[in-house]
Amino acid sequence: MALVSHPWSSLIALKPNHTTITRASTGNNNSNLHDGSALLRAAKHTVDTYIKNGMVVGLGSGHVSDMAIQYLGRQLRSGALHDIIGVPMSVGSASEAATAGIPLDQYQHTSQIDFAFDDADIIEEGTLIAVIGRRQSRGDESIIQEKSILNAADKLVFMISKNQYQDVLDGSIPVLVQSLNWMETAEEIDDLFLGDAEVWRRPSIGHADPLGGDFPLVTKEGYHVLDVIFTSPITSLAEVAESLNKVDGVVDHGVVSKFPSVRHGKGGLKLTTLSKFLSGNLNVVLILLWWRSLCFRCTVVITSESGLSIVDNLPANAVEGV
Repeated sequence: MALVSHPWSSLIALKPNHTTITRASTGNNNSNLHDGSALLRAAKHTVDTYIKNGMVVGLGSGHVSDMAIQYLGRQLRSGALHDIIGVPMSVGSASEAATAGIPLDQYQHTSQIDFAFDDADIIEEGTLIAVIGRRQSRGDESIIQEKSILNAADKLVFMISKNQYQDVLDGSIPVLVQSLNWMETAEEIDDLFLGDAEVWRRPSIGHADPLGGDFPLVTKEGYHVLDVIFTSPITSLAEVAESLNKVDGVVDHGVVSKFPSVRHGKGGLKLTTLSKFLSGNLNVVLILLWWRSLCFRCTVVITSESGLSIVDNLPANAVEGV
């Protein structure tokens, strides 16, 4: 069979699948849920479609996530859902969930997260790689915790507006760095993207400047936040993340990908580190099952005035659940 003699040929051709749906919004007594906006439709669609009874759910940060948390609380109070445990990604989402009446648990490294939803600042078209943390201005907010919950989730949904889903990206990427010798780390990052980006330390209050002003932001883990502000288009978030990971002093950054072993090129998906998963004459069926397990991990709900667009990394010939 051709599949056996060329086991990768069908995999490399896979591209994200795209489906457009439209749903009507409904009213609610909660202040944020009076809004009939597309963002509210995205929040409701996410809860109604992906959250099932008995799930442990990662609760995201941001305006749309707040709507989803409130709607989830409403569904629990009405009895439409039950036995849901929420794991908040931030102090803000914990407060929102407590107000909504959602039972909460703290995230641990061994936590099993069935599903998570979150806002994103921007998402790269064709790869579904996201950037988070651009707007965080409080030390008790944690990119590390947010990313840990997102990466632990069996299924992840980002909820964004249409202008946040782009083929050519711009703007900034937040980078967490060790407080000691942070300036040397900043200089190395500046050299890494010389001519394409500026590196500024994020302030906790006041105006931003390259040094972070008199009151630089310090996260609850004790790290400084450097904003790598790109002045040229970002051609590949995966390559930016890979470069940042190699810099001494970098602890983490705001690039989130549910494809740790796949690189997504302009011409489709390219396998880069599969060899670590393979040994001997591993059956092709097992490879395809492994690939399928990756393919169901991330979905993006994109809002516009005309409705919702659902973009996921299902193979084009997969059976859709929406």
